Amino acid sequence: MKNAEQDIIITKEFNASIDQVWKAITNRDQMGRWYFDLAEFKPEVGFQFQFTGGPSPEKQYLHICEVTEVVPNERLTYSWRYDGYTGISFVTFELTANGNTTQLKFTHKGIDSFPKDNPDLAIGNFIEGWNYIIHTSLKDYVENVDKEIFSSRTFSAPRDLVWEVWTNPEHTALWWGPKGFTNTIYEMDVKPGGIFKFMMHGPDGVDFPNIISYIEVVKPERLVYNHGNYENPEMFFVTINFIEDNGKTKITMRMLFKTAEERKVVVEKYGALEGQKQHLDKLDAYLAKLLEIKK
Repeated sequence: MKNAEQDIIITKEFNASIDQVWKAITNRDQMGRWYFDLAEFKPEVGFQFQFTGGPSPEKQYLHICEVTEVVPNERLTYSWRYDGYTGISFVTFELTANGNTTQLKFTHKGIDSFPKDNPDLAIGNFIEGWNYIIHTSLKDYVENVDKEIFSSRTFSAPRDLVWEVWTNPEHTALWWGPKGFTNTIYEMDVKPGGIFKFMMHGPDGVDFPNIISYIEVVKPERLVYNHGNYENPEMFFVTINFIEDNGKTKITMRMLFKTAEERKVVVEKYGALEGQKQHLDKLDAYLAKLLEIKK
């Protein structure tokens, strides 16, 4: 007999259009930003997908899912089970437009069918996980995607070296910024409350003062800081993750502006998207040079 008390139901209103929320829950690339890293996903009945996840890097479960219902911009349901374990459950996202906002009703039914003797599959873990995913991760993504510039790149270099090159001024001065830019570093104190002051010299002779104020520093995993200039030291908020990837290093970099209009200005007037690409291109070339020297 089904135990309805084991069902999870979460309702949440987002300051985002229903189209944006639908894309977030059905587009593979967007899902990777707030959900799980999927090899592929299609909002089509019968589509099967898998991903791994678990309480620790050492304890991972293979999730096996199949899309069972799709009503575009309204409803998405897929099955959810674990390889090697009995039981099957169903996850549903239901969307309702409410003016300029979107109401989500999320349900996860059938959790009680999973083995009772596995503490990792206890209802409390599902409640904690889904509350974070819906209330924090998905909310942050759909409400801020039009205010951000996001970049991801994998470098053929160990994480400790990438961290060193990003946080040591002796290295940073030699690669930072878009193509053709050089740097004069006045101060770089990479710690919470520390400051990074530098001048970027453009190829046309124009100077650009910069100031970074570090909020969170977790060596060699994460940097969080405000970036701006002396007149406006908090132009945008930056989060950088350094992820170890089998001897390589994946970097995700998110620049979050206060408004979508401010983001639009730096993209259209200053070419921020191309500038960010060139910034990471220069880092890639600098790391390759260092590794070649060490051979």
